[in-house]
Amino acid sequence: MCIPTLWPMERLRLIPKGRCSPRIDPLSGWIEPETCWRLSPVSLPLDHNHPIAARKASRQYMEMVDNSYLTSSDEVHKLMLRTESTFIEHFSNSNRSQGKNLLRSKANKERHRITFSTGFFFGCSISLIIALVLIIHARNIMGTPGQITYMETMFPLYRFFGFVVLHVIMYAANIYFWKIYRVNYSFIFGFKQGTELGYRHVLLLSFGLGTFSLCAALLNLDMEMDSQTKDYKTFSELIPLFLLALVIAITLCPFNILYRSSRFFFLTALFRCIAAPFYTVNLPDFFLADQLTSQAQALRSLEFYICYYGFGDFRQRRRNTCRSNGVLTTFYFIVAVIPYWLRLLQCIRRIIEEKDRMHGYNAIKYLLTIVAACLRTAYTLNRGATWNIAAWVFSGVATLYATYWDIVVDWGLLQIGCKNSFLRDKLLVPHKTVYYAAMVLNVLLRLVWLQTVLDLKFSFLHRETLVALLACLEIIRRGIWNFFRLENEHLNNVGKFRAFKTVPLPFNYQEDRDQDN
Repeated sequence: MCIPTLWPMERLRLIPKGRCSPRIDPLSGWIEPETCWRLSPVSLPLDHNHPIAARKASRQYMEMVDNSYLTSSDEVHKLMLRTESTFIEHFSNSNRSQGKNLLRSKANKERHRITFSTGFFFGCSISLIIALVLIIHARNIMGTPGQITYMETMFPLYRFFGFVVLHVIMYAANIYFWKIYRVNYSFIFGFKQGTELGYRHVLLLSFGLGTFSLCAALLNLDMEMDSQTKDYKTFSELIPLFLLALVIAITLCPFNILYRSSRFFFLTALFRCIAAPFYTVNLPDFFLADQLTSQAQALRSLEFYICYYGFGDFRQRRRNTCRSNGVLTTFYFIVAVIPYWLRLLQCIRRIIEEKDRMHGYNAIKYLLTIVAACLRTAYTLNRGATWNIAAWVFSGVATLYATYWDIVVDWGLLQIGCKNSFLRDKLLVPHKTVYYAAMVLNVLLRLVWLQTVLDLKFSFLHRETLVALLACLEIIRRGIWNFFRLENEHLNNVGKFRAFKTVPLPFNYQEDRDQDN
């Protein structure tokens, strides 16, 4: 059968048909199969550090394959035809064209329009950021009496998009480095072959959203400052709501546009996160829930959308009554702990199903985090020495617990007696200093909660700006965590979700590639 996608060279034995030759990906060192290359029934369970896996050995390895019995044997060719017929009969309902498309699907090719569009939106984003800074400086907006009101009303609405854009950029960086260091992320997540997004596609989405968000912010500021458009104040207040509605509409759009397969995959994982106790926990489910734990401020921004527009504050010249409303203050607590609560439920579900006490220890981590987050929020709203001491104690314990879990359990580092000091035996990144730096950085970024209990204030920063900066640091920490977590899953299968000894066949592929991009 033909190779359906990019596979690690050390796992496959390839048989050339005719005079074709393989193309080695210059970044990852993986073999990109052509339609004339076929997969033999022989699999090589080699380690990533095996000499054959090196790029310099690929030519000698392929010469050995060319001279082997498998390349000239008619029996192998007949066996592949029989295997192809069996697959078509049992896994594609005897539809020969569909079966061949599944078995002979080609790897996604990067298109020039994706690269051009990504660069275009990136340039637009940079230009709009510069324009925004110049307008604020030229019109001295930060020195006007309405600056405080703007920061407490409009800024929380727009910063939601900033959090999303930054998180998507970090995910694009994760994909880029996963591909360089040959982490089979598409297989681990369970993406359909040929529909997974590359880092350029993800960057296109992030820069596109960033461009529209900055355009909306500039339009809002311009309409506020221009005397001729001040009469349209209500419309200018609704611009962030229109943008949010557009993003939600595109995400839920059922038509085959803007990566429908990936959007539906995201929505499915999100639904399974929300319904955590009722579904078996898969790797994409808990991975997405972990991402949500780093977006507490984004969720609070969504809550502010409901308050600001639902209670009509935008009609009252930006009057903000959300903080004085007791019900909304309660939800201010609840929204921040929802992601941790979902992860707690997922851990409980896995305890019941797998009878593994490690999930119980993981559940304790999220329970401590929930208590610490509630106490810090209570101290922020109420102040007082009692709240301060309680926030210090529980936040310190939760941080120590979570940091240990990140480094030792999720990343598999700090192993005693391994050949790489304080790391682990198997490493994909050749530079050990990267792992040491990541551990130190993870500890430092875990301590951003100190700003809350120490009540640090900076005269040149508004409180909402400081909250946004700290939230961005947490998103960056999550992006770093993502890479090493999936690297450890790829090497050691720590989550016990999948095995990686054999190449998966596309048995569950239900749609044609040309219909699902």
